[in-house]
Amino acid sequence: MIVVTGATGNVGRELVRVLSAGGERVTATSRNIADPEVPDGVRRSRADLTDPESLRSVLDGADALFLHDGGPSAHLLSPRDVLDAAKRSGIRRVVLLSSLGVETRPESPSHGGMMRAVEDAVRESGMDWTILRPGGFHSNAYAWAEPVRAHRTVAAPFGDVALPTVDPADIAEVAAVALREDGHSHKVYELTGPVPTTPRQRAAAIGDALGEPVRFVEQTREEAREQMLAFLPEPVVETTLAVLGHPTPAEQRVRPDAERVLGRAPHAFEEWARRNAAAFR
Repeated sequence: MIVVTGATGNVGRELVRVLSAGGERVTATSRNIADPEVPDGVRRSRADLTDPESLRSVLDGADALFLHDGGPSAHLLSPRDVLDAAKRSGIRRVVLLSSLGVETRPESPSHGGMMRAVEDAVRESGMDWTILRPGGFHSNAYAWAEPVRAHRTVAAPFGDVALPTVDPADIAEVAAVALREDGHSHKVYELTGPVPTTPRQRAAAIGDALGEPVRFVEQTREEAREQMLAFLPEPVVETTLAVLGHPTPAEQRVRPDAERVLGRAPHAFEEWARRNAAAFR
């Protein structure tokens, strides 16, 4: 059995679907999980990664774990406790969803620094491990859904700065391979999309998927900062704006790992937009 933490997130939801469709026994878990959010036949269980004791019943009988740290505002309080609980329960293989920021922003506590500590705990766990380091997600564009639906408008800073964002579905497929197949132990996979795109280009791609134009309005850095502070801690906001506005060459570089693992090119943003056009209608 495979336990998927963060099962209601952009990657976890796709991973549960892929594993279930492939005939795997899956337990989907998160702090707030509802029946409609997972396929039929998948075991659902609430658990909190900041409370390893809540994982005991979830992990019983499983042999593999997909570990999600909860995002930039809710990191694991004690990754070693979580991993110790997994090992005691018989887990032999763990796949960690980390961040490309471990390589590109190691000095940032909110990005590379905190995730490096989780990665170190995974490496020292004594289990077979695989670490996935994605860059920004195509699905970050969901933040634009409401203004696109209401006004066919996207507002974002740094309209012409390009980054190779990645489809969460591709991350999920790489995770599924690493969870089910041998040959991926002690590997770190850096995951990006096939080409860098700008916010202006991504807004246009959403318009193409809808069959009508979407207007792009460029925000100032301060306007974007004020908006982001409503839902993210300040250190996360500052580092995110630095990545979006002044990415390093490493952050702009397309990585080959997704194609190597999947045997196909990762999905472009345009494909993601067509597949998820209903969210913007």
